[in-house]
Formats: sequence, structure tokens, C-alpha cells
Amino acid sequence: MPNIPPPFTAPYAPDDAEIAARLLPASHLSPPQEARIDRTATRLIEAIRKRDDRLGGVEDMLREFALSTKEGLALMVLAEALLRVPDARTADQFIEDKLGEGDFIHHETKSTAFLVNASAWALGLSARVIQPGETPDGTIGRLVKRLGAPAVRTATRQAMRLMGNHFVLGETIEQALERGKPRSGQKTRYSFDMLGEGARTAADARRYFDAYASAIETIGKAAGNHALPDRPGISVKLSALHPRFEAISRARVMVELVPQLLDLAQRAKAHDLNFTVDAEEADRLELSLDVIAATLADPSLKGWDGFGLAIQAYQKRASAVIDYVDALARAHDRKLMVRLVKGAYWDTEIKRAQERGLDGYPVFTRKAMTDLNYVACASKLLALRPRIFPQFATHNALTVATVLEMAEGSSGFEFQRLHGMGEALYEQLAKDHADIAYRTYAPVGSHRDLLAYLVRRLLENGANSSFVAQAADYRVPVPALLQRPADAIVRPQAAAHPRIPLPCDLFAPERRNSRGVEFGARTALDQLLTDVKAETADLKPIADATLDHANAAVAAGRAGFAGWSRTPAGTRAAALEQAAHLLESRSAHFIALLQREGDKTLDDALSELREATDFCRYYAAQGRKLFGSETAMPGPTGESNALTMRGRGVFVAISPWNFPLAIFLGQVTAALMAGNSVVAKPAEQTPRIAREAVALLHEAGIPKSALHLVTGDGRIGAALTAHPDIAGVVFTGSTEVARSINRALAAKDGPIVPLIAETGGINAMIADATALPEQVADDVVTSAFRSAGQRCSALRLLFVQEDVADRMIEMVAGAARELKIGDPSDVATHVGPVIDVEAKQRLDAHIARMKTEARLHFAGPAPEGCFVAPHIFELTEAGQLTEEVFGPILHVVRYRPENLERVLRAIERTGYGLTLGVHSRIDDSIEAIIDRVQVGNIYVNRNMIGAVVGVQPFGGNGLSGTGPKAGGPHYLARFATEQTVTINTAAAGGNAAPAGWGGVSPGRSVASRRNIGLMQP
Repeated sequence: MPNIPPPFTAPYAPDDAEIAARLLPASHLSPPQEARIDRTATRLIEAIRKRDDRLGGVEDMLREFALSTKEGLALMVLAEALLRVPDARTADQFIEDKLGEGDFIHHETKSTAFLVNASAWALGLSARVIQPGETPDGTIGRLVKRLGAPAVRTATRQAMRLMGNHFVLGETIEQALERGKPRSGQKTRYSFDMLGEGARTAADARRYFDAYASAIETIGKAAGNHALPDRPGISVKLSALHPRFEAISRARVMVELVPQLLDLAQRAKAHDLNFTVDAEEADRLELSLDVIAATLADPSLKGWDGFGLAIQAYQKRASAVIDYVDALARAHDRKLMVRLVKGAYWDTEIKRAQERGLDGYPVFTRKAMTDLNYVACASKLLALRPRIFPQFATHNALTVATVLEMAEGSSGFEFQRLHGMGEALYEQLAKDHADIAYRTYAPVGSHRDLLAYLVRRLLENGANSSFVAQAADYRVPVPALLQRPADAIVRPQAAAHPRIPLPCDLFAPERRNSRGVEFGARTALDQLLTDVKAETADLKPIADATLDHANAAVAAGRAGFAGWSRTPAGTRAAALEQAAHLLESRSAHFIALLQREGDKTLDDALSELREATDFCRYYAAQGRKLFGSETAMPGPTGESNALTMRGRGVFVAISPWNFPLAIFLGQVTAALMAGNSVVAKPAEQTPRIAREAVALLHEAGIPKSALHLVTGDGRIGAALTAHPDIAGVVFTGSTEVARSINRALAAKDGPIVPLIAETGGINAMIADATALPEQVADDVVTSAFRSAGQRCSALRLLFVQEDVADRMIEMVAGAARELKIGDPSDVATHVGPVIDVEAKQRLDAHIARMKTEARLHFAGPAPEGCFVAPHIFELTEAGQLTEEVFGPILHVVRYRPENLERVLRAIERTGYGLTLGVHSRIDDSIEAIIDRVQVGNIYVNRNMIGAVVGVQPFGGNGLSGTGPKAGGPHYLARFATEQTVTINTAAAGGNAAPAGWGGVSPGRSVASRRNIGLMQP
């Protein structure tokens, strides 16, 4: 039996300095070697700069339209979306919007390349014909618009196609093979990449599988008689072969995807092709290696040296991956191919780590560290020859020269470049080293699919710090391009980027970011699951409070108010910060409680715990600023004016069951930080979570006299809100209940007290023809069906432009079909149950009605119990949806682009204004929608749930709430009263300070001002 290595594991986000300390000492070669590297790299750079390509390539495009310019960015967006827009009107709007962002009219072409000149000419012509304001919506230039629009549209589309045609080898594999045939005496190796995004649906996955299988057969038949590695290859993306290629779906992926990958590998083996599994994002690395290891273990692949994978040098685990791949090769007695790349998802990786609150980043934050790691990984791969055949994918002349020097010969490895890039470099390399092999990584697919790929490549290689961009810039001296990565880093302490804070320090110095768990890191996920399983949660019934209990709690809160309100703001804030610490230290306990009482999936439970933690820290930080000292106001000399804030009294906090920890603690901690005592009434469905949260706050330092828990149903809530001694109510729940609370407060004699209410909404999303369908599908499914649709921010009503509606609805429905519905304690579950039988009955009744009034696009299967499967209904018009439907039910309405105003009016007519999603690449349309609608939270080109405390303050308008926004800078003030104290210091011979100083130093307290007269001699 072969000695199979255990599943791959390595620290997910190790410290940059530790890695640098390991890599720096071994980074420099001998002086003669370094001198040879300089000479080789210089010759290659000079070749890049001397080349006058009549057609042009990426380097020419980057030189012409730098990504640091408005023209460059506008061109990227135009390229990414234009060719997928089917209707003329939207295309015209989009073209005008993007060409208006840059100065294409006065752009002076710097390049002699045909591709660049033709593109610049077409864009400049288009910009002259379409001036801002000349769309059909404008009031001028209609004649010019009518005459010019077809010509402009054609010219701009042709400019995009011209770019696309150069960067794609062929729209079909047959075209690519024909175009890739070697010319006289030319040695060529190709690896073909079938373009497309990751699969969202089972149909997508089947289509990609068929495309790969067909391509393998076609390539194999044309491959000739050369032996590996001098044979063509194909690159396969695992996320294109499975619609839920994610860590939490590992069991399903291993069952469904491994046979698919093995099938393709067997086909590639039959033709002795190079078969490379492409790299994915960091959170999919372990899953990718699991799939690869299981596939490699199949004995049918024995005797074939063409299986390979890509490794990303910007990932800190790259070296560990090489060790693991070598162990696999040894265990199975195989030779493997390894493509070493630098990495293409850097922005995504940084953002994801910050959003997830990880301890560090899985990728390097400085490019020099990526370059340093690339060379170290290259050295390791070269040492593993011949068992490993290294394939060095790079357009960096210094990297090429360094690898050449380390390789000590020309055999047992190859270089790789992207089609359309690096041509001058590799032509010169072929002249100087005729025996060095290089392979072209060639995209194959439609121009529509290509442009999204092109944008990623340009963004990857066009950043100001990239070698490709700098090599194309004659102003950058050659010696600057020869600086070694180690010389840019110098010392381990400089390995991390100084202006990119660690995820935990994202909001520093004000507060810490809440700590998350990376589910793509096996060790972290397994530990969390073990800890949660070990927790014992007390789920015994809790007796409802009586009216006497409620009255007693208010009386006790009133008695405790004076002492708590006089507690210094710093002390109150410290108690909240201690509560945040306790929440994180007991995360498994609260996650278990959220899952068992609240029926939360693991992902939702972790997110809610983090939100609760963020509330504690955010309100502590805000409270220090608002309540820590009085604000000195301007005024005349001889007078002091100070504004202070203080608590109101007893606040009643009524929270919902759908966020029984986060919203409960958000309400309570805000009221406490403002100096109020609190009577908290949680939802009747989730009292145990509230009980544990209150106990934690008491442990953290909140006096029991200041915080009281009263459990029960709506009658207890009504009694509390009607109590004459309360000073305010903070409520999250239905609009109907909010109205009743408002009436009860208004009917009382005595002080007028505030109601802070956050209710629901018929939340809409608008997707036009420029939107990327895959992104729309991801965001719609997340927004409509996550948490079983039981979020007040959840998507209820999707407006889709009719020109693309069929495709988008089909993709959304297909993606919804792949969701797993079931036990929320199962890590693989995406959709858990609804909260209770009553909620299920309401949703079932709505579904039954919709089946008679609307077109059903999708109805998922639901297990027994309180489960409601995702449903998608298409309405004739938006008015058919008359109320918020609090569950996993999505309603879709088609619209024509000229009727966008009707869509906005339909949204307004609901009376709600909580959340709105917009998917579009047309900035003018986005801005017009934002300006037009009164909605609390608008999300553009992303999902519309999961507002982050202090980042996306949350709350709505109209029927959706009173404001101010929870988790925002204006929230705490609503829980407080304001007091202005004016003292005539001149009457006591006080300080005659200049006007505007308030008469005394702003640092002096009100008490000291009042004693000013006593301090005179």
C-alpha cells in the first residue's frame, strides 16, 4: 500500500515577518550569478521596450490607457460588460456613461500599434458623437443622437471585439488550434483555458464539463506525436465543475466532483495531454487539494505524467502546498506538473479576510514578498525535478532571469505566458536560449466571456507596482526594475504593508474588529464544530413573567437609574468592552445556543455573535466620545456654555427572535451606554439566549439594578410600553406592533418619550442588462434565502430588465436549487427551518396564493417540520405583493429600461424604505436611483443583507422605522437628553477669554466653572 499523506493542512494566515525571516537569508545568490541575472534581465527589458508590434498587446494597452487614469478605468468597465448587453438603449446609456468618465476626445495616441490606435480612434469617435446629456433621456442633441447612436454602438462594440480578438486565441477550440499552429520552424506549446465564470447551477457545471471533455478530444486528435511535456494541455477550473464548490459542502463535493475530474483526467491521459487544475481562492485551497488527492489516487491514472495543478506564490501556504504535492507524487509513484503563478485574486483575498475578522491574511500584502516567495518556491520546485515538472508562469524579466540562473540548464522545466502578453520577452528569450521551452496559456471562448477575463488580467498586471506596467513605462529606469525583492523588503519587520492593517485592527484605534473563523481552514472549522458540540445549553422552558413582574422590573430600573446614570462614561464603556471580550471567549457557547434555540446555521450563528460583539465595542467607543465630557460651545467673553448628554431614565428594549443575540444586545448596550437603566423584553421564542446575554452583561460589570430581564409574550411587551414610568422604547419587529407601541406612548399622560423603531420592508433589488449574471445570482440567492429569508433586510422583490430576464431568472433558480435545506446543526446546511409553526403556516398560505396568481419558477423540496423551501414567483406587476413576506420567497418582476421610473414609483408606493439593491455598471443610473428613492440602506453590486456595525449603519424610513440607524454615529444620542449650562463668569470676575473660547478652557468641568467665583483672591 502506498504511504498516502494525510489531508493537507497548514497555518491559514501566518505572520509575514516569520516567513520573511525564513526567506531573506537564502534569497541572494553569489555575485557572479547575480551579475548574470542582471545582464539577462536587462536584455529582456530592452527587448520589451524596443519592440514595435504592429498589432499591439497588453503592454501597449497599459501604456496607452494606464489604470491610474479615468480613461483606463472607464475602458475596463466598458470591456467587462458591454458585449453582454443585448438591447440598444442600455448599450447607448452605458457607452455614454463610461466614455464621459474619461477624456477620450482629446486623448493623444502614444502607441503605433494597430490594436491600440484602432481602439483609441473608435472610442474617441464615439465620445465626440455622444456628449453628456444626449441620451434619449436628455433634452438636447436628439437629432445627433439618432444619427450617431448606431454608428457609435457599432464602433465601440468593434473596439471591444478588437481587443478581445487579440487576447483570445479563438472563440472555439477548433479556431484556437488553427490559430495556434506553429509557423515555420517555430516551437509552440499551448495550454488551453475554456473561458467562463464558476458554475452557479447544475446546468452550468454540465455545460463546462462537456466543454472540457469536447476540448480534450479535439486537442488530443490534433496533438501530434511529441512526448510530454512537449504536448498541448488544458486547464480545468474546479469551481466551474460544481455549483457549490465550498468548504462547508465538502462531503457533497467529494462525492460529486471527484468522479467528474477523474473522468476528464482519464480523457486527457488517453491523449497524453498536460492536464492542469487551476488555482482557486484561498478558502478553497484545502478543498481543491482534497479533490486532487482523491483523483490522483485512482489507479487508472498510473503511468501518465501529465496531471498537474497551479500554485499561487502570493499565498503564504505555497511552499507547504509544494511539499504536499511532492508527497502525493512519491506516494503514487507519479510525475506531476506544477504551474507556479503569482496570483490573480489579491483584492478579493484582502477584503474577504477583513470581512471575516481573521487573525491575518492568507496572502502577502506587499508585492515584493510575493516576488520573494515566488523565487523561493521556484528553487524548491527545481530541486524536486524530475518527479515534479515545474512550469513558471511569469512576465517578469527579473524572475525569468533568476529562474534561468537557478535552473543550471534548460531541461526539466518550462516557462509560461498568457496569450497576448509577454511576446517580446519570450521572443528574445527564444533567440538567446533556443533550447528553453515556454508554453502559452491561451483563453478560448466567446468575446462576451473573454472580456471579464481580460479585465482581471489587466487589473492583475496593470497595477502601478506590477512589472508589466513598469516595463512598459520608459520613465522607469532599468536598474529600478532589477531591484531584488529581498532588497525591497530589507528586514522581516517590513514584510507586511504598513498601510494595510490586520483584519482585527481594521477599525483601530477606536475599537477591535470582531473575531471570525475561516471555514475554509480545516483546523479552525473542526475546532469550532468540536467546541460547539461539547457545549451543553439549558433549553428548559422559562416561565413567562406576570404583569406584577413587569411592573416590579420598571420600578427596580427606576431605582437603579440614578446610580447608573452617574457612573462615569469610561466605566460604562469598559463594561461593554468586557462584555465583548466575554462573548468572544465563550463563542462556542453562544453559537450552540443560537443554533439550538434560534435554529441558526453555523455561518449565521457566527455572524450574529460577531455582530453582537461589534455592537458592544462600537457603542463603547461612541459613548466615550459623546458622554465622556461636555462639549464647550462658542459664546461671548465672560460666559461659559457647555452642552452635556445624560440618560433619560428607564428604557424598555423589545427585541425580535430573528436576531435574538445581536439585536437584543445592540438595543440594551446602546441604552446602557447612554446612562439609562434597561428593562429588556426578548421575543417569546428565544428567551434563553436573552437570559444568557443579560447574565454576561452583569458579569462584565453592568449592575443588576441597571439591567432587568422580563420574558413573555406580546401582552408583557404591551404592559411595559404602557407603563407611566418608562422614559423610552427601543423596538425591532413588525410594522404593526410598532404602530401599536406608538399609539400606546402617545395615549399616555406625562412626559413625551421617544420610540426608536426598526421594522421590516418589501425590499427590492434592480438588475439591469449591464449586470454580471453570476454576480446577480450570488447576491440574489444570498439576499433572499440566507437565514431562511428571516431577515428584515432580506430581498423580497427583484426587478430584472426584460432583455436579460430569462437568463438571470434561470440562473437564480438554478442556484437556489443547489442550496441544502435541513438541520441547521449540519455544517453543510444553507437554509434552516422557519421559527415556528405559525410562521410556516403564514408562508405556506402565501405560497398557495402565489401559485394561483403568479408564475412559479422554482419550488424547492422541504423536509418535515417547520421548513419552508425557497420559492421564486414571477409577478405581472409589483402591486401584487402587498405586504412583507418574512421567509424564503422571492418575487420577480420584469421591466423595460425606459420604464425605470415606474419601477422606482412602485418601490415608493409600498411605503417601506429599508434596503434596496442595485446591480448595474452604469454610474448615471445608479446615482439617479440613489437620488430618487428614500431608502435607509442601498447596496450597489453586492448582496443587501449583513450590515456591519459602524460600517453600514442600519435602519429605514417610512413604514420601515423611525431611525436613527443602529450601529451608526447618531444612534446613542436618541437614548439621551441634552442639557446646556450657561454660566456668567464675568459676574464673579471670571476669565476674560477671547470670544469663541466659551469663557474658560474647554477642559474645565461644569462643577469647576460653578466654583469659579470662590477661587478669586
